Amino acid sequence: MRAVTKAFVLAGGIGSRLRPFTLEIPKPLLPVKGRPVLEYNLENLKVHGVKEVVLGVGYKAEKVKEYFGSGKKLGIKINYSLEEEPLGTAGALKQAEKFFDSTFFMCNGDEVKDINYSLMLGVHRKNNAAGTLALVEAEDASEFGKVETEGDRILSFKEKEGVKEHGIVSAGAYVLEKDVFKMIPKGEKSSIEKEVFPALAERKKLFGCKMATQFFPADNPERYEKAIMEWKGISGGEKA
Repeated sequence: MRAVTKAFVLAGGIGSRLRPFTLEIPKPLLPVKGRPVLEYNLENLKVHGVKEVVLGVGYKAEKVKEYFGSGKKLGIKINYSLEEEPLGTAGALKQAEKFFDSTFFMCNGDEVKDINYSLMLGVHRKNNAAGTLALVEAEDASEFGKVETEGDRILSFKEKEGVKEHGIVSAGAYVLEKDVFKMIPKGEKSSIEKEVFPALAERKKLFGCKMATQFFPADNPERYEKAIMEWKGISGGEKA
């Protein structure tokens, strides 16, 4: 199986729900067990063969650059793609298009998670997918939006409804083909979760890889505290 050596990581969020923590520190640099959340994501990618990462930065970008630099201390190459204005998750990816010419990984850099990207890539290639998402079970899927599946194939996404129910949700990690760039308007704000993925699902080109693994969104004080208390470090991820 051909290796994937490049990844795009979203690291430009404001983290408004985590204020006052994020008034001085960008959300991806918030510490868990003494290390920034983003560093765990980069380590996770490296474990699965990634050698070059593009960080999509925006809010307090200079602090992210100051900490990670060229990536030398982590043993990977880091490039930066700066959003002058927020472009959304798909818009930020589109801006970094020049760095990618084949299959790549993508993830949210402000979540604490342990993903088996190698397992995902196997599912991706088996199904000749355009996109493959890491999926995890959640006690309350209503907080994230429920993913409806049939086998590996993702059928649809159920919006956050506020009604508590168990279900499968996206863990914010993906395998993508470079053709997805054609679906994203240049220089416009757009969402990969709300626009690109539903369109791929309609075309029957979007698949999921279910995992039993650590996943801490850490997007509010309660979840951030949970991540600090329960995070066990990178293992490479497990299969559900």
